[in-house]
Amino acid sequence: MIKVEIRGENIEVTDAIRGFIEDKVSKLERYFKNDPEVFAHANIKTYQNKQGKFEITIPMKGLTLRAEEVHDDLYVAVDQSVDKLERQIRKHKTKINRKFRETAQAELDMFSVQEPVQEENKDEEIKIFKSKEFTLKPMDAEEAILQMDMLGHDFFVFNDRDTDGTSIVYKRKDGQYGLIETN
Repeated sequence: MIKVEIRGENIEVTDAIRGFIEDKVSKLERYFKNDPEVFAHANIKTYQNKQGKFEITIPMKGLTLRAEEVHDDLYVAVDQSVDKLERQIRKHKTKINRKFRETAQAELDMFSVQEPVQEENKDEEIKIFKSKEFTLKPMDAEEAILQMDMLGHDFFVFNDRDTDGTSIVYKRKDGQYGLIETN
């Protein structure tokens, strides 16, 4: 069973809203049959323009599922977010199954001749089209933000002068900046 923790910003989480969210999230339970306890963190926010934002995060071992939607109707935002999560889960499951089939096929090929395994969803493969290599320059977060803005990028990776760790600054959808620090 998925346990949903719901937090509201600028809105009271009524029993009706809570019930609707829990009902929608419960349709994802079929993907977590092997996990006895799955926790989902949901955040509801309303803006002055009457739009509602729904964010949901499901942290798991080795994977974090996350979706967010902004819509005039909060219930539509919840529906769209849960649909996004479901697509993420199916895509991840397909990727794992494909890797398993490829590994199993390679092992079978070593011992016998087999029929080739049919590849499904070949168009959903993740392909890296461009690769870059660069040296991380020691700097502080403010300098990294200036570099990011100067380059016109949405994120910038740098070696944090204060912590000696690799850090990432990024531009958020609301125009503010975020910082990710590594251990």
